[in-house]
Amino acid sequence: MTELLPEFPYHPDPVATGVVVPSDAVCICCGRKRGYIYTGPVYAVEDLTDRLCPWCIANGSVAERFDAHFTAGTCLGDDVPIGVFSAVDGRTPGFAAWQEPQWFFHCGDGAAFLGCVGAAELAVRPDALEVLRQEVGGSGWSSDRVEHFLGLLDKDGQPTAYLFRCRVCATHLAYSDFA
Repeated sequence: MTELLPEFPYHPDPVATGVVVPSDAVCICCGRKRGYIYTGPVYAVEDLTDRLCPWCIANGSVAERFDAHFTAGTCLGDDVPIGVFSAVDGRTPGFAAWQEPQWFFHCGDGAAFLGCVGAAELAVRPDALEVLRQEVGGSGWSSDRVEHFLGLLDKDGQPTAYLFRCRVCATHLAYSDFA
C-alpha cells in the first residue's frame, strides 16, 4: 500500500522534479516497501542509489545510519544556522545536475528547490533571471553574449537552470549548468 509522502519544506515536490518515483523496492534503511523510492543523488560510503524511501530521508534515519548527505555541500547565499544546513543536507531530497548540484540559502534559511527551468519558464521570473545575469556576467561575457546564453536555457536539456524560491521573502533564485 502506498503511503502519503512526507513533506519536504526545502524540496516541496520531489515527485515532480523526478527524484522520488513510484516503486515496489524495499528501502535499505527501514526494510519496508512503501510505494516510492528516492532516485536522486546521495553521498555516502555505501552505494545507496535507488534504495532509500522518502520517509527515511525525511526523518533523518538515512543521514544518521549511513552518514549520508543529499547535497554536495555546496551552498549559495547568506550564512545560515547549522540546523538549517543540516536539514537541507541530511533530510531533504537532492536533485541531479550536469555539474555538482548547489543549493541556495537566502534570508537565513534554505531556499525551496522548484526544479529545472529554461528560458520560457524564467521569462515570468525576472528576479531569477537577474541572478542568472549576475552569475553569467561575472564570467566576463558581454551583455549580448549573456542574453544569448540565457535564451538557450532549456528545462529538459542543456544548458539548463535550477530554480529556487526563498521561503522567507519569496524571491526566485537560479543558477545555470551545462556539461
